[in-house]
Amino acid sequence: MPRDHRPGTSIRVLLAEDQGMLRGALALLLGLEPDIEVVAQVGAGDAIVDAALLHRPDVALLDIELPGMSGLDAAAELRAQAPDCRVLILTTFGRPGYLRRAMEAGAAGFLVKDGPVEELAAAIRRVLTGETVVDPALATAALSAGPSPLTGRECDVLKACVDGATVADIAAGLHLSESTVRNYLSSAIGKTGTRNRMEAMREARRQGWL
Repeated sequence: MPRDHRPGTSIRVLLAEDQGMLRGALALLLGLEPDIEVVAQVGAGDAIVDAALLHRPDVALLDIELPGMSGLDAAAELRAQAPDCRVLILTTFGRPGYLRRAMEAGAAGFLVKDGPVEELAAAIRRVLTGETVVDPALATAALSAGPSPLTGRECDVLKACVDGATVADIAAGLHLSESTVRNYLSSAIGKTGTRNRMEAMREARRQGWL
């Protein structure tokens, strides 16, 4: 149990969500629970760790797709810098690849946003006791899908394709030669069963590998 939380006290929650209206609604609904207190709200991934170190939440409730840093990357940073804070991923994108990456980053739970707030509150309580809470349908899909076939570098070059960057742009940004970038792109295209790098990038995102 996190060192700042004692039985009988409110569970301190950090909420990271880039959509302001949704963030406010979640904070309001969770605040109605008698044993939960939202102590910090952030709208960007790169603000999560600083907010956690300042407010010392028991549980960090993180979206995945955030500006500045993804919730998955922030989860890994929290594991290193605020290990007493349990991480619960709450996302619109119930993709098997995201679930695997969340667990690898040290998340204690993974839920999709279409569930009732009572279920979310229960999940917050459960992860605080040391349980791992995962949407059952998504867990089954993740087991069926298997791990990502892409290497770390193949993911890097596909991410760099998002804004239509040229091979030269990608090579400069990743400090690689252009021939190496082409090799990584070719391999990623083959593994995703697509025809070009933009299709490969989209398929990798759809699967939750990026």
